[in-house]
Amino acid sequence: MTDTHGPATSTSYRLDAAVRAYVRRHPFATVVALGEGPGSGAFWRLDDGRLDWLAVEPPEAAAVRRMLLPDGPRRRTLAHPVADPGWLEAVRAPERGVVVAARGLLMFLRPSEVRALFAACAERLPGGALVFDAVPRWCVGRDRPRTGVRTAPGVAPLRWGMNAADRPRVADAHPNIVAVREVPPPGRGPLARCLARWREHVPLLHTPARTVTEIRFGTPRAAPGPGRTAPGPGTRGAPADPERAAGRRSR
Repeated sequence: MTDTHGPATSTSYRLDAAVRAYVRRHPFATVVALGEGPGSGAFWRLDDGRLDWLAVEPPEAAAVRRMLLPDGPRRRTLAHPVADPGWLEAVRAPERGVVVAARGLLMFLRPSEVRALFAACAERLPGGALVFDAVPRWCVGRDRPRTGVRTAPGVAPLRWGMNAADRPRVADAHPNIVAVREVPPPGRGPLARCLARWREHVPLLHTPARTVTEIRFGTPRAAPGPGRTAPGPGTRGAPADPERAAGRRSR
């Protein structure tokens, strides 16, 4: 996988903004960067001097990254398949907060792998979040000249896409997903929103509009004390953000 977006693009800006907001709420959080490649520079853009940065890369890419960016006290690289949630075992102190950033990654995974990633993070990262970008569904199976996604030669066509109408269904992957929201571009007005929705469905010759989505995971509920009853089987965990009700999963 390669980073599909430069630091000046709206997509990268939105991803950074969502991660930065999470880190402000959890200053000692771990940021897990899935398949970001060696040159994204996200650590230096987002580091507050306290966070722990874990880059998860396929073994060959991890070796290159370590040569260019040797591990440090708060920045390390894990050689592990990005689609295999076994990397969750390497997260230190998850109780301090964890935000997973998947830049230009999920579009290359199979739908079943994307759903499994959502479920694994929801299960293992209570109070955490996952931020990712996505292309519209019409891009799936098309080559990079039509989609505008920059990939290395030989990379398979895009396998997964998501339209705005699909966003509420993300919560179906696991009961501990308590909020799903779009991270809007800065200063986006009604006309821009309308254009973005239109571009989701029409295969234009130009680069399609990419969306950025944040998933939030609930925190474990305390064991019921005397006189209290346990929540029913359909009840989700407490919202990770107390200002957002669990029932309002999308905007």
